[in-house]
Amino acid sequence: MGERERLAAELRRLRDQAGLSGRRLAEGIGGLSQSKVSRIEAGGAMPTLPQVERWADVTGASPGQRRSLLRLAERAFTEIHAYRASQRDPSSHRQEEVRTREAGARMVRTFQPSAVPGLLQTAQYARQVFALSQLPGAAEGLPSAVAGRMDRQLALYEQDRAFEFLIAEAALRWRPGPDADRLLPAQLDRVASLSTLDNVSIGIVPDGAQALAYVSHAFVIYEGHDIDDTFVTIEAVHAAITVHDPDSITLYERTWSALARMAVFGDEARGLLAGLAARVRVPVE
Repeated sequence: MGERERLAAELRRLRDQAGLSGRRLAEGIGGLSQSKVSRIEAGGAMPTLPQVERWADVTGASPGQRRSLLRLAERAFTEIHAYRASQRDPSSHRQEEVRTREAGARMVRTFQPSAVPGLLQTAQYARQVFALSQLPGAAEGLPSAVAGRMDRQLALYEQDRAFEFLIAEAALRWRPGPDADRLLPAQLDRVASLSTLDNVSIGIVPDGAQALAYVSHAFVIYEGHDIDDTFVTIEAVHAAITVHDPDSITLYERTWSALARMAVFGDEARGLLAGLAARVRVPVE
């Protein structure tokens, strides 16, 4: 059970202990609906710290319970989920987790400085990327991991969903595996093709762009249907980090805005992609 699930269970326990209905609790806290209370208690939504404090007040939590609840909430704002060494197929399992997150978001914004984002990858590119994984069980799970990533891409064609990507030029030139020169042109062509979808925005940060932000890692902002349902994920080598803290989310949103000002879009981005593809295209013998 993760910190978010522990927080949800404790909040639900306090409400039950106080003998309050979800509606009465929502009225006492203010700014919450009964359905939002239900989603918080199910672990489907994250309350803000002030809402947790009001929850403790309304349910009559003791000082000790209140301190424990606030510590739990602070830990839940930034969760670290280590990839399990005992998990036989970690890469495939991660694809299901990510697809669930994407399905619940109104908009998904991805910054990637190192490789083509997973939602834009061709099957062969994805296979090469997964083949580089050092996680135990990754080799055995490679076919299902690739299939899971390809299945996730169906969401790009749903008009009621929005996807935005910012990709460093260096990420587009990265060569995963020995056959990279052969697979890169097709991969770059796919990125250019997907950039023409109405609900997909793809910006490229050129190597020579004046820096307006410094970011050393990829991140994804999942914008929920409610303002406090937004969260950020970061993929590290050993674990996935999920950020719910509002101040930290605001920092990532400001960083995204700065990166977007460095990027080129539309025909200019597609021209950059075409130039890169031409330089790496292997002549047919």
